[in-house]
Amino acid sequence: MSTTTLPPIDPERTALLAMDFQHGIVAYAPDADALVERVRGAIADVRAAGGTIGYVRVAFTEDDWTAVPETNKAFTAVAGAKMLHHEDASTQIDERLTPEEGDIVVRKIRFGAASTTDLHQRLGELGIDTLVLTGISTSGVVLSTLIDLADRDYRVFVLSDGVADPDPETHEVLLSKVFPTRAHLIDTTRLRELLRPA
Repeated sequence: MSTTTLPPIDPERTALLAMDFQHGIVAYAPDADALVERVRGAIADVRAAGGTIGYVRVAFTEDDWTAVPETNKAFTAVAGAKMLHHEDASTQIDERLTPEEGDIVVRKIRFGAASTTDLHQRLGELGIDTLVLTGISTSGVVLSTLIDLADRDYRVFVLSDGVADPDPETHEVLLSKVFPTRAHLIDTTRLRELLRPA
C-alpha cells in the first residue's frame, strides 16, 4: 500500500463501480463470501457519504452472440457456447449487492465496463470525475476498465481488498506492478477514512 498522500475524495463527484458481481462469476473468486461482504460495506460507505453506485454485469442477447467476430479470441468462445444469456441466473447481480433506485446499472458485452455501454456518458452527466473500482476479475473487468477510464482522465482508486482473480499470481502482479501506475490503491478501511468530512 502506498504511503504517499492521497487526493481527497469528494463523494458528490465519486462513483463506486461494482463490476461482474454476478452469480456466474462470483463463485470463481477466492474467498468469495468475504469479498462480497467487503464490497457491500464499501457500497454502504459511499452511498452514506452521498456518492454514486454503479453496477456492471456481463450478459449477452442472441444478437450479441451473433455479432461477435471470429477475430475476438475471448468472446468467440463465449458466443459459440451461448454462455451468459442476459436472462440467465448466471448474469444476475448477487442479491447481497442489489442495486437501489437511482444507481447506475449497465450490461456489457466485452471485458471493460465502458467500451460497450453508456457508462462514460452517464458518469459525465452526473459530474463524476473520480471512480472507485471493485470487481471480479482483477485481470479481466478491473484491468480493462482501469486502463480505459484512466485514459479518459478519471481519477481512479482500486480497492485492493475489493477485487479478486482466480489466479493469485496474476492478481498480485497487477496490484503491485501495474495498477499503481494508473490508479491509487487503497483498501476498504482507507476508503471509509477518505470519505469522512475533513
